[in-house]
Amino acid sequence: MISIDLGSNTIRFIEYDGKRWGQSFEKNVHTAEGLNFHGKIGILALERIVNAIIEAKNVLDFTSHEVVAVTTAAMRMASNAEDILHEIFERTGILFRIIDGEEEALLTLKAVQNRLDLLNIPFEEFVLLDIGGGSTEIIVVSGNDTKSKSFPLGIVTLSEKAQTTDILRYELDVFKDMIIHYLDGLSLKLPPKVLVLTAGTPTTIAAYLMGMDYASYDPSRVNGFLLTRADCSVAFDALMEMDEQTRAIYVGVGRERLIATGIRIIEMIFDALKQEYAVVIDDGLREGVALDYFSEGYVRHLT
Repeated sequence: MISIDLGSNTIRFIEYDGKRWGQSFEKNVHTAEGLNFHGKIGILALERIVNAIIEAKNVLDFTSHEVVAVTTAAMRMASNAEDILHEIFERTGILFRIIDGEEEALLTLKAVQNRLDLLNIPFEEFVLLDIGGGSTEIIVVSGNDTKSKSFPLGIVTLSEKAQTTDILRYELDVFKDMIIHYLDGLSLKLPPKVLVLTAGTPTTIAAYLMGMDYASYDPSRVNGFLLTRADCSVAFDALMEMDEQTRAIYVGVGRERLIATGIRIIEMIFDALKQEYAVVIDDGLREGVALDYFSEGYVRHLT
């Protein structure tokens, strides 16, 4: 099968046969661009998504695989989501299903737990943060008990909302209070035993610190990387000293300005959870969708 995750910034594809991962592909499509101001997915975003799917079809074998495609925060928020998804289907044959924040969190958790298990990292108690373009999911795991919450804030939405450093600082303080309030309601003892970070910003920082750029990115090296709060400051200072063209080599074209907000969000999370280090995992929603497809309780969604 082929699993597709259309996020607020990136669209990600991967092949999976139930045992082995196959080819993968991803592209920055900026789905949520302008969403804060207009409440809609723009025509340019639609074209980028369609073109990315066409590109992916030149890399992956869509003819012999069932495709399971999901989309998240941007489509949850957009007033024209139904029209956009219909247009994508008409032009590519790919039918996306909008999932809510809870399902997004649980599918991401499935992927992360699978990877932690493969890395032999104990995962009986941990906090997982999935920092996306349009939302951030926080998942608290304690034995068989799992709690999750989706916050409608991510690197794209915050970057657009906070046009100055002072506004960004204020928005991050508000975001931090929201997270602390949520964790207080769970009576979670801080710092957590293990903090796990997934999605583009933490994986990009880890890759940069290991000497990789966007073209040479290797998820097998990133998985399990131990990221400290001090590492974030080092990466931020180094990346901000680069011009945008050089920065794009490390973070990907179209993400040059977003990475600053992403790093600041991670620093805020470290502070909110009173934690100094985190395990970085590359696996996320697309892997969770694929794993779920082959699980015993999988239900095919008919539309």
